[in-house]
Amino acid sequence: MLKQILKDAETRMHKAVEVVRTELTKIRTGKATTALLDAVRVDYYGTMTPLQQVGSVSVPDVHLLTVTPWDKGMLTNIEKAILTANLGLNPSNDGTVVRVPIPPLNEERRKELVKLIKKFGEEGKIAIRNIRRDINEHLKKSEKKEHFSEDERKRGEQEVQKYTDHHIKEVDNLLALKEKEIMEV
Repeated sequence: MLKQILKDAETRMHKAVEVVRTELTKIRTGKATTALLDAVRVDYYGTMTPLQQVGSVSVPDVHLLTVTPWDKGMLTNIEKAILTANLGLNPSNDGTVVRVPIPPLNEERRKELVKLIKKFGEEGKIAIRNIRRDINEHLKKSEKKEHFSEDERKRGEQEVQKYTDHHIKEVDNLLALKEKEIMEV
């Protein structure tokens, strides 16, 4: 029973870290990455479809993304979808490919992005701490139902605290890497 509870805690905390990691990949750092366009949905004959399903996204240059649609009739729809995604990008098409230049970031924008990633990191840490609280409550309830002893509960709480510390440190490392990447000129 205790092992199952601890496994659940570790799994949930790992998922919280993964959410932070995916949120951080969506943040533009002045360098082109295909992850910038992951959230873009294109109107594909009346159905909102992920961009990756209507064309191939590539990075030919550090400051340029290209989208090659499989159906040439989708060029303007892809262009509109990127514009309306509020990514701060201005795509253009040359009749065969949609080019998305990635403008360099100014100092003010870099500082705003650092604040944003810190907010994501703090939300991730709060989620991890909430998981710790939930698991500790679950351990106390299980002890009261006499599934295991007080010593086992305390060992479980210590183990949950180790998981918490490990995952919070992992979030801090992700934030430090992303901040360094953003502030790099």
